[in-house]
Amino acid sequence: MLAHLRAQRPGLCRQWFEEIEPLGMNGGVLTLRAHSLVHRDYLQRQCLSEFNDAAQTVSQRLLSVAFLGPEDEPEAPDEVLAQTPAAGPAGLSQGSGGLLTETKPWRDTSRTASSGPAPGPSGSAQRAEPALSLVINPDYAFEHFVVGPGNRLAHAAAVAVAENPGRAYNPYFVHGDVGLGKTHLLQAICLTIKQTRPRARIFYTSCEGFMTQFMDAVQAGEMSRFRHTFREVDVLVIDDIHFLAKRDRTQEEFFHTFNSLYQAHKQIVLSSDAPPEDIPDLEERLVSRFKWGLVTRVEKPGYETRVEILKNKARLRGLELSDDVACYIAAKIDTNIRELEGAVVKLQVLASVERGPVDLARARAILGEEPSKTDKQVQIQTIINTVTTFFGVKVTDMQSKRRHRSIALPRQVCMYLARRHTRYSLEEIGGYFGGRDHTTVMHAVKTVDLRCTRDEEFTRVVKSLEETLLGDGARAGA
Repeated sequence: MLAHLRAQRPGLCRQWFEEIEPLGMNGGVLTLRAHSLVHRDYLQRQCLSEFNDAAQTVSQRLLSVAFLGPEDEPEAPDEVLAQTPAAGPAGLSQGSGGLLTETKPWRDTSRTASSGPAPGPSGSAQRAEPALSLVINPDYAFEHFVVGPGNRLAHAAAVAVAENPGRAYNPYFVHGDVGLGKTHLLQAICLTIKQTRPRARIFYTSCEGFMTQFMDAVQAGEMSRFRHTFREVDVLVIDDIHFLAKRDRTQEEFFHTFNSLYQAHKQIVLSSDAPPEDIPDLEERLVSRFKWGLVTRVEKPGYETRVEILKNKARLRGLELSDDVACYIAAKIDTNIRELEGAVVKLQVLASVERGPVDLARARAILGEEPSKTDKQVQIQTIINTVTTFFGVKVTDMQSKRRHRSIALPRQVCMYLARRHTRYSLEEIGGYFGGRDHTTVMHAVKTVDLRCTRDEEFTRVVKSLEETLLGDGARAGA
């Protein structure tokens, strides 16, 4: 099944799929055990149809898949809905050696009705999140969050909130542009609290989800149920809270929800694309309350951070990116993390379809035609000539071993521009500058990228050189 999924749905696959434990079949139902409740819920809500398709394709039988958590108990046979005679005698499954082995039907004991707790396998009461809570992605744990200069404070604050909910920073408000890791931090908080406080009741939703449920409750006359859902939780996490703008009735209800939770020392976590005071048409009393705790910002990741993000996203999908591939993509995509992840997915799909390695050629292919046009037009020698003319240094100095600042900086700028505007690998670029290795080129790109974020004058210089190069390249191409 996993081989089928890797071939047909490579974008869905994760490295931790290898940890799923097959328990056997009963009545046409194949039971698979995940190693945590979060993984089970993610599989159930995000991957069920794909796993069903894989089971039916590889077995050539009308099977369905059921996911269990680590402590879910078997159900009685008459509670298994899918009945398929082709699956074999009830309670039996065919192992890899062709032998029939006895299996147990199962019962999910970790889920409980929203009205209250139910006994678990050991008789202890377990509390489930509301049914309308958004699914939490196991990939969004803190250990998978790449910390850089632009998100260090936001990450540290999120860790503190997860370790001491309701006490550290309440509310915790994180803002930044689209695709910079806000949702990752929110879900990492949820995951950590689930692991350390399994009885905590968490509601994770979007602002749109909050508004939709509010309007549905108003129309159905069920405001008491709505308030029970949102005010009797231990942690309320709402993504994209800026959508409250211009929603007077919803703002009024959220104001009272906020007060109820805050006074009860329940943790509130919010994300937005703007700081509280910049959200248009947001009531002043809400702006004030959003600033009671800690407001942090996440910024665009720098070059080195983007390289690590790419490698991390690839590892989660069972891929290993070489420095060349990761550095090439990171140099080309400097907008947000979602685009970086999208590039990893495209690379994985392309490598799967073509049954080839994840190499630099495929990295170039997934970025489309626009970058390649620039690559063909700009030559390293053109870059060297342009930079040496601007800085007033000799070409021979650029290729020498000299490390004086007057030589080192132009050399680093050359390497940076070569990485951005040519199709040469790190090793090939290093070869043009006295046979330097790929780590030297990586350091040069990082240094220039970092200085561009801090020095506006230097940024203008680099952009001016790029415009000159592209103009000369276009004329050369013509």
